[in-house]
Amino acid sequence: MGMVRLHSATVLGVQALPVVVEVTRRGSREMGMVIVGLADTAVKESRERVHAALQHARFAMSPETTLVNLAPADLRKEGAGFDLPIALAVLGADGVICPDAFDGCVVVGELGLDGSVRPVRGVLPVVVDLKQEGFRRFFLPRANLAEAAAVEAVEVYGVGHLLEAVAHFRGDRRIPPASWRDVRGAETGFEEEPDLRDVRGHRYAKRALEVAAAGGHNILMIGPPGSGKTLLARRLPSILPSMTREEAIEATRIHSVAGLANGVGLLRRRPFRSPHHTISHAGLVGGGSVPRPGEISLAHHGVLFLDELPEFQRSVLEVLRQPLENGTVTVARAAVTLTFPARFMLVAAMNPCPCGYYGAGGDRCRCTPGMILRYRRKLSGPLLDRLDMHLEIPSVPPEEMRTGEPGEPSAVVRERVEAARERQRRRYRGTSIRCNAELDAGRLERFLDIEPKAVRLLEAVIRHRRWSARVYHRMLKLARTVADLEGSERVRTPHVAEAVQYRAAGPGTPGDWI
Repeated sequence: MGMVRLHSATVLGVQALPVVVEVTRRGSREMGMVIVGLADTAVKESRERVHAALQHARFAMSPETTLVNLAPADLRKEGAGFDLPIALAVLGADGVICPDAFDGCVVVGELGLDGSVRPVRGVLPVVVDLKQEGFRRFFLPRANLAEAAAVEAVEVYGVGHLLEAVAHFRGDRRIPPASWRDVRGAETGFEEEPDLRDVRGHRYAKRALEVAAAGGHNILMIGPPGSGKTLLARRLPSILPSMTREEAIEATRIHSVAGLANGVGLLRRRPFRSPHHTISHAGLVGGGSVPRPGEISLAHHGVLFLDELPEFQRSVLEVLRQPLENGTVTVARAAVTLTFPARFMLVAAMNPCPCGYYGAGGDRCRCTPGMILRYRRKLSGPLLDRLDMHLEIPSVPPEEMRTGEPGEPSAVVRERVEAARERQRRRYRGTSIRCNAELDAGRLERFLDIEPKAVRLLEAVIRHRRWSARVYHRMLKLARTVADLEGSERVRTPHVAEAVQYRAAGPGTPGDWI
């Protein structure tokens, strides 16, 4: 009996790698299937699912042993996505399907015991990355079509049952390729976003959110319980600029690997991730024996909101320092080292003391100075340095809550943010920089046109507040964003003054901790 080859793929991190499924028969009289090629437990269990699916579809099983090799043999394979290609290759070896029908195709899918094809993780990376390898036809679970059909210049076929795939490859009944129009409706399945106009008061904080959104800056909000920190944070995505197609594909492929993109298609709204403070190190940055993306990667091109910041384990918070600077996170394991994208806006919220009422007026706070100091020192200086804006969020008076005028709608604010981002795109054309926050110190001087008076003002503030060189550079980038919102190509003194006030927090705030 000859050998049958069929192409499939495995996902490592957020990258997909081609795998060749080879099937042949051995001269043994014992019926069974042997899978080799560095397969994990889920792949080895394919033999049981494939055997049951073939029996259910009434295909006669060969009395000889079936040998399945997943090449290359030194690449670890995981997941149940090899079920469908193994079943089809077995039928090719039995003569049910002509092996030539598999040429140029990539097949991925999990099989149920009844032969139904179930969705798998990482379909978008499979289509995107194997397209670069020259493949143009992909046979995938029907539930994964929405994300796969977003890729241009390929043909994707949705398979709902093993018999459908068999009929297609035999030429009995062709599966029509899915088009983007057929599945784009899946994009609209989002709940309505919270709107900034729902927030009464907080004019200063809402202006700060607009500046942060325009430049991609990180924010720390400090205020008593119920002052509106979470309310403001959850409305930040509504004023962020729409994702480009490239950004949408990058973000969706991460969600696809995490199993969060089934039936959703391309993400059109920027991700908003809000993990609980009990999250583990691996949950935040990614982990596992074969690492999968964590919350900071799921927030790629979106917002990572950390509420009750000092309640997170300090060791967990410290791992944020690398991605906040580089936009990536590297996870090392004994068998593999993987790098995940993690370009996100960090929005953090905290109380000023353990009880939350220090500085709120009255005598509600019962915390001792030692308790307050220990609470604040849970956050390290290097981490605070990377948070561009430190905002005080006071409680809104009851009368303003009842009679205050609603704020501007998010759509109006987003127009100004989009205009500022467009100025940045034109300025940084030809570079990898997407917004002001991504400027490194080496290129800051090249792109920053600032008047001498503004420089002297910032230098005086830096000396007075004893801020670090990193904060100095972040204040320059923040001032650049304020100027962009005003439509000014030159950074002037008022722009620096506004930028500084978003960092020069008053007594009892992070500026006085270190």
